[in-house]
Amino acid sequence: MVKPNNFEFLSRALTESGLRMTHQRQKVFDILLEKPDHPTADEIYSRVREEAPHISLATVYNCLDTLVGCGVVRQVNHEREPSRYCANLHEHAHFYCTECGSVHDIDLSPDFLEKSRIQIPAGYSIQSFDLTLKGICPKCRNK
Repeated sequence: MVKPNNFEFLSRALTESGLRMTHQRQKVFDILLEKPDHPTADEIYSRVREEAPHISLATVYNCLDTLVGCGVVRQVNHEREPSRYCANLHEHAHFYCTECGSVHDIDLSPDFLEKSRIQIPAGYSIQSFDLTLKGICPKCRNK
């Protein structure tokens, strides 16, 4: 998941989107790369404030919107819960624990859609997909 050079990767993505690199955008992106736990904006805000105590929640939301908009972060939504954010850009699914609400990445083979038995209507083409599996994580199952 971590890019060879996160600064260059993010800087290039922002530049290609007509945006500039800021310290706040870099910090939010770095926080997302630290742990692949799909944090909410509030959780990201708490983590960023440990290193940048003057950042506002509005700035974190603006940074997240920018990072999603330029394609370096995915917004993960599950029903009516707060959005979560994921910096894993490889095709993957998510496992959602119905007990604790945690979200975990599930790696998929690069040819997952071609090998699946999903029937796409004639004339349609897939640009992206979201696949969420629901169940109970090992931590909750062992309680």
